[in-house]
Amino acid sequence: MKGEVVLRKILIMPCLDIKDGRVVKGIHFVGLKDAGDPVACARAYCEAGADELAFLDITATIEGRKTILKTVKDVAAVTTVPFTVGGGIKNVGEAEAVLAAGADRVSISSAAFRNPSLIDEAVKLLGREKVVVAIDVDKNQALPSGYEVYVEGGNQKTGMDAIEWAKEAEARGAAIILPTSKACDGAKTGYDLPLIRRIKAVTSVPVVASGGAGKLEHFLEAAEAGADILLAASVFHFGEIGIPELKSYLSQKYY
Repeated sequence: MKGEVVLRKILIMPCLDIKDGRVVKGIHFVGLKDAGDPVACARAYCEAGADELAFLDITATIEGRKTILKTVKDVAAVTTVPFTVGGGIKNVGEAEAVLAAGADRVSISSAAFRNPSLIDEAVKLLGREKVVVAIDVDKNQALPSGYEVYVEGGNQKTGMDAIEWAKEAEARGAAIILPTSKACDGAKTGYDLPLIRRIKAVTSVPVVASGGAGKLEHFLEAAEAGADILLAASVFHFGEIGIPELKSYLSQKYY
């Protein structure tokens, strides 16, 4: 029931998916469309009142390369809010380089899944507050929770239950869990609310809602499901929803 929701500050996080130095956005992780210059987008989102900013080098892991640090530096130079960077980070040295380029946090996904001790090492050497674990997720009714972890930019099944992996990631020290629903990503039909609820039920750290925002109500639904940070891309990039408009709506409906 809405009246039973414990009100808390909900943060708005535009996400810059980067490919070939440009912001792009697709549907279900494919069909990418150009959405602009990352520096211009970052500046505009900060000026519009974004609370956080995410930057994901979406082809770094697939292409077997590191995150492009020059682009990180350029975006960091105009970013005035906490800035999380992910994509292609395979070890603590690469995470340190991303932080040195201006990121406030690093987001690790495929490498963390393949080598869970990377989370422990990153937390120990960088500080827990610097470490986000991102989890690409799709539905699989054969697993206990009904959700499976995917790696390699959402292209490869792992057979691992996503809720169990979220629990382990927190236990190893992740400060934030960022699950992205592959089924909902870019579809603008709403966030995967059961996924958010299930991760919130087994973790105590902030959870990011990612994948599926298409209208104002979707953001409210995610907040009521327990998400602490509301991440979106398409609706912001293509001017369908403005951050001031979204914040005003949430302040009336939720805060």
